[in-house]
Amino acid sequence: MVGKVSRARRAEIQREAIRLRAQCQRDGDSQERTVTVLRAAIPELTALEAWRLALGWSRAQAIREVAQVYLADDLLPPALSQALLCRYEHGHAQPGDEYRIMISRAYGARPDQLGLATSHLWCSTCAAPLPLDYGRRQREEQGIDRKASMTTESGLPAIRESVQWAVLDAPEGSPSLVALAEAAVEHYALNYSKHPPSTLHDEVRATRNLLSTVVAAADRDTARGLHRQVGWLSALLGNLAYHLDDRAGARAHLTLAGAIGKSTGETALTAWSSGALAMVATSRRDWDHARGHAEHGLQHAPAGLRRAQLLGWALLPTLAALGDTSRADEVVSESDEIMRTAVEIPGRFGYDRAEHRLHVAEAHLTLERYDRAAGVARTSIAAAPEHTPGWVAATLVLALAEAHDAPEAAAGRALNVLDLIPPARLRATARSRLARLTRLLDPAVTGAGAELAERLSTLPAPVRTDGTAA
Repeated sequence: MVGKVSRARRAEIQREAIRLRAQCQRDGDSQERTVTVLRAAIPELTALEAWRLALGWSRAQAIREVAQVYLADDLLPPALSQALLCRYEHGHAQPGDEYRIMISRAYGARPDQLGLATSHLWCSTCAAPLPLDYGRRQREEQGIDRKASMTTESGLPAIRESVQWAVLDAPEGSPSLVALAEAAVEHYALNYSKHPPSTLHDEVRATRNLLSTVVAAADRDTARGLHRQVGWLSALLGNLAYHLDDRAGARAHLTLAGAIGKSTGETALTAWSSGALAMVATSRRDWDHARGHAEHGLQHAPAGLRRAQLLGWALLPTLAALGDTSRADEVVSESDEIMRTAVEIPGRFGYDRAEHRLHVAEAHLTLERYDRAAGVARTSIAAAPEHTPGWVAATLVLALAEAHDAPEAAAGRALNVLDLIPPARLRATARSRLARLTRLLDPAVTGAGAELAERLSTLPAPVRTDGTAA
């Protein structure tokens, strides 16, 4: 059993573990060798804690990884807390045999390597899931398996399948297919934030391809209706590509969406696509094109909420980046006035007060008005549903605003985001804000900043080098 360790010593251990793990990675050491190095240098570490630190995981991440092993076996994971895992790591409690097997599988180790002896035989060739009963999903009295119960995730491919059946039923198109295509766009837009970008990207692309096979054979009115929905699907693909850090792809899809909006007279599509193109140009620090796209979008944006959206989302970031403080303040004032009475629109193509306050906070941050940025970011956090991409963005903007005067608090917020949000759901914009925060924090001074830098260095890319989703 490990004795009580002071908070200061615990912080030293964390920093030393990060340093040693990075050194072992540079030397190409195996996981087992890394654990050996950690335990030799830091006597307080048990095998279980050393293995987790060698993986670069926080306790919250370790709990999620173990939970995924349970879910992969169609089991409900037990309610393990970070405090209980801490007790396991320090020898103050022992997990049961089942959990020892599961944590070993998650860590990629044998129970004896983790210091977790079990009453089961264990070998590398029999490490397949055991026939466990704990947490097995219950069946309803009628014997219906709830494993496949309807969720947003399982409903996503069903939308594409309905479009496929409609195309088979009317290969030359029909008013019903146009209505279904519009409903599919609405579904994807409303549920945009509920899916990993890579998953939604594949579904939206497949649906667009299905509609494209019909347009050429359809009559004029039907083709026009389908063409319009292909434009909105292209806009979604552009935004998804951007969130997967494919800026060139985003630009291509959004340019197509804008062209279709113009050819079909869909001014809202033209305006929104222009705003998104301004966002892409801003990310490239291409201020001339960013401002041009924003102003083009404002020419087509209907009055009211759409104008506030183009002002806050597209024009304001460019003005702030160019240091045009007076014009930026005018834009904030005008858009704030619109938002006071505007009716919010949900979904990816909509706009609400939480998103608007996010853009205003980020503009203040760019203009180095850190106190104002922090205050506005807090209002955005309060208005956004917890753990959604909007909440993540506002939380990280607040962390960036705090980094100058409260670096430990800022790093803590960022680490909390990494603990709560799986990597596949972290958009490229969130990753960019995390990287900016890391550059602002001195790891030699900020212990949590050192942990954040290490966590980011091991974060898988949203898209692998072979082009597949990570």
